[in-house]
Amino acid sequence: MATLKVPVHVPSPSDDAEQLRKAFEGWGTNEQLIIDILAHRNAAQRNSIRKVYGEAYGEDLLKCLEKELTSDFERAVLLFTLDPAERDAHLANEATKKFTSSNWILMEIACSRSSHELLNVKKAYHARYKKSLEEDVAHHTTGEYRKLLVPLVSAFRYEGEEVNMTLAKSEAKILHDKISDKHYTDDEVIRIVSTRSKAQLNATLNHYNTSFGNAINKDLKADPSDEFLKLLRAVIKCLTTPEQYFEKVLRQAINKLGSDEWALTRVVTTRAEVDMVRIKEAYQRRNSIPLEQAIAKDTSGDYEKFLLALIGAGDA
Repeated sequence: MATLKVPVHVPSPSDDAEQLRKAFEGWGTNEQLIIDILAHRNAAQRNSIRKVYGEAYGEDLLKCLEKELTSDFERAVLLFTLDPAERDAHLANEATKKFTSSNWILMEIACSRSSHELLNVKKAYHARYKKSLEEDVAHHTTGEYRKLLVPLVSAFRYEGEEVNMTLAKSEAKILHDKISDKHYTDDEVIRIVSTRSKAQLNATLNHYNTSFGNAINKDLKADPSDEFLKLLRAVIKCLTTPEQYFEKVLRQAINKLGSDEWALTRVVTTRAEVDMVRIKEAYQRRNSIPLEQAIAKDTSGDYEKFLLALIGAGDA
């Protein structure tokens, strides 16, 4: 006899908004209810909840969360509740500020998002900060970092799978010649990494490997303490194997003395709905321990519960 499938009831945005309102009322905050709702809704649902909440209660949901929550848990919930483009605009803006400046975060946003996602980030940045992301990056960086980062955030790469093998071969040679001469900031190096499609870059780097016997990132390790070279290696990793790049960020955040909660929060909230399944696989392969276990060991309380709920969600 066939078993009937009972349809799973998905609460409406107004149900969720009402429950969140209840979580804020009375003595103390019901953190578990907040986790149960927000960690289990996709970006479109979270946007609807924010809209409905504002209409029903005349208050901004984000402001209410800010008032009710604290510390790393607050930052994680706020970042995840934001629309992805708004979230990236916020992170990029922080990365151009004196006390939270980070060339790495700017690079990460420019290289791991699709062309349309990056375009949406730039639109959200205009709307929120009344400036362009490009001008802020140019203003807050200098020298070789500016030379690399401005074209990266300005890019609108082709997203298709088509590859020109002749071009891959010739550009692999250009890259090899420049790197051999230690001309790491040469215009041609910057042009290739900041404009070519990800598929084209992969083909070029495969050529590089087979023609010259070394992976490009190995050749870029000539001076392990050179910070610019570290960033350039990360650009290549982020463009070609993002899950490996994010695995490394997580590993360093977790293994750091005192752990780097900002990096942990950033990666989990920005990748939960993108490629978390692949990042978890990469983490398990590299560290012989599940990411869930590593996070549980390193965090506690509501912050731990929220992060674990997000990475449990996998590819949404």
